[in-house]
Amino acid sequence: MTATAAWTVFVLAAGWLWQGAVPWRKTQQFRQHSLAPFVPSPQAVVEKMLEAARVKRGETVFDLGCGDGRVIITAVRKFGARGVCIELSPDLVRQTREEVKRLGLDDRIVIIEGNLMDADLRAADVVTLYLLTSSNELLKPKLESSLKRGARVVSHDFIVPGWEAEQVEKVKAAGRVHTIYVYSMPPKRH
Repeated sequence: MTATAAWTVFVLAAGWLWQGAVPWRKTQQFRQHSLAPFVPSPQAVVEKMLEAARVKRGETVFDLGCGDGRVIITAVRKFGARGVCIELSPDLVRQTREEVKRLGLDDRIVIIEGNLMDADLRAADVVTLYLLTSSNELLKPKLESSLKRGARVVSHDFIVPGWEAEQVEKVKAAGRVHTIYVYSMPPKRH
């Protein structure tokens, strides 16, 4: 099976699985509070995150709490990756879907309206985060159990507690210094 055919199967299966699960999620999971407020990452930070993660053409990047989709859109347009956006906010999901469609990227980006804690991350080569440290700690067991060896986790400004970053980058943007933490799976402990 070619990479394009495999991606098509993945996209269709992901959409089908999430669509089938939506009624349960709406009654149970959507009552949960967001793991972080929506604060868009400056474009310079987005690009540095993807560079630091060493995103390669054809890899699959997941953005957990994708907001307006800028990380995934950049991963697809600039790095040749495929992307999966997972976002809890229906308004942000709608906005992201409209932008992805406008850019003609809907064949390379899957947008899932749902709780990132329910996400199936097994296909991820890279996971990007801009959550809080406490949220990263809640997500840590899922990342450890789901991600394949060699997958990279990149977090903007907030550490994953208990993990040792293999790389730390600083980027000055929007009037302040942002910190990017890169981890490889399995993570080193400190």
